[in-house]
Amino acid sequence: MKISSNSKWVRDLWLVFSYLILIMAMAAVLVPILYIFFASFNTGSSLYSSTMIPKNFTLDNYRMLFNNPNKSVDFTLWTLNTLKIASATSIASVILTSFTAYAFSRFRFWGRRYGLIMFLVVQMFPGAMGMVAIYVLLNILGLLDTHLGLILIYTGGAIPFSTWMAKGYIDSIPRSLDEAALIDGASRWQIYWRILMPLSLPILSVIALLNFIGPFNDYLLARIVLTSAEKRTLAVGLHAFISGQFDQNWTQFAAGSMLTSIPIMILFLSLQKYFISGLTAGATKG
Repeated sequence: MKISSNSKWVRDLWLVFSYLILIMAMAAVLVPILYIFFASFNTGSSLYSSTMIPKNFTLDNYRMLFNNPNKSVDFTLWTLNTLKIASATSIASVILTSFTAYAFSRFRFWGRRYGLIMFLVVQMFPGAMGMVAIYVLLNILGLLDTHLGLILIYTGGAIPFSTWMAKGYIDSIPRSLDEAALIDGASRWQIYWRILMPLSLPILSVIALLNFIGPFNDYLLARIVLTSAEKRTLAVGLHAFISGQFDQNWTQFAAGSMLTSIPIMILFLSLQKYFISGLTAGATKG
């Protein structure tokens, strides 16, 4: 059966329209990134005077991050602090989430339904509502102005959303695998560790990545909890470049932003293989 010329014309028009939408979406994402990237190589300190292609290409903005005469600027220390907090938050979130998601998915116990509803309700309220309570609680526990206090808050805040994501994924794994393992004499721990966790690597990788990115992006909570200059994270430290009333160094801020993205890209590329390999790992026997 031949396709009419009119139908072919409509199909081609929709194809062109789809490509235009994709190009516009890519431009909306890439143009700001490219602008910040090239701004980091511009001279001066103003972002408005920066050009997309630097007229006077320079690496001084990157050098000043590590050799700044201002003693309050320590980009290396900020990076180490953030990596420590982000790594601990990511690891703790994955471990705790895997346990809670496994329990909610595979076991039936009193309060299970209400626990899931509570996790869902918690997500309805913005995190800023709890800032005062968090500050008072950390002060009572003696964890104010400590990285441990910030890690605990980040991890606790990540568990409800991460549990819902991981539970939905584990629910899609056939229970017949659990039953077959039980018949073979496997314990619940062995089922969790040798069957469900390998199959859950894609969602656990996503959870690890999201919770690693969180401390890099968060400014408000880190600014409230951490009061010492030597304990600042990258978000708090970089904000100092643009928060001055008479001194705003946007080009150094741009350089710091570009370097901040490197650890996130490295982790994403490292976990990328698990997004696919985890789908089939351990699913077959023999």
